[in-house]
Amino acid sequence: MAARRLRPVELDFVAHAPVRLVFVREIAAGPEAVYRALAEDVAAWAEWFPGVRSLRPVDDGAGRDVRLTGGGRFRETVIVAKEPEVYAYRVDVTNAPGLRALVEEWRLTPAPGGTRVRWTFAADGTGPLRGVLRLARGGLGRAFKGAVEALEKRVGDG
Repeated sequence: MAARRLRPVELDFVAHAPVRLVFVREIAAGPEAVYRALAEDVAAWAEWFPGVRSLRPVDDGAGRDVRLTGGGRFRETVIVAKEPEVYAYRVDVTNAPGLRALVEEWRLTPAPGGTRVRWTFAADGTGPLRGVLRLARGGLGRAFKGAVEALEKRVGDG
């Protein structure tokens, strides 16, 4: 499928997107280490986030080029990079059918023994795509769980 440009939304979209999937987990790694893995070591995402085949920074780190194992492609813009609290990006161009807007936000808060990681997947799309995304909650939740467990092993304090 050909790449298409999506609606350019900002961080406030996370609060009112038609589809909001929120996942939370605590890990034994400090917020600074987790933030660095998210925002600075982006090429390593393929080593800890299931489904990511490759991820590389573009535009001097202001954007990201993402390839998924199933053939999905995303060109993203980083919209918030506030160390060590928030890292968020929106998809600007994708080959995913039916998608109109997508923002992913990672919020990091200190927790006893580590960090509380909250990932919000905020999207808009055609009616059928919205339904598919809601049905995909379980799979995305499992991907998130596996990702943060692998991330914890990668950057954990113990």
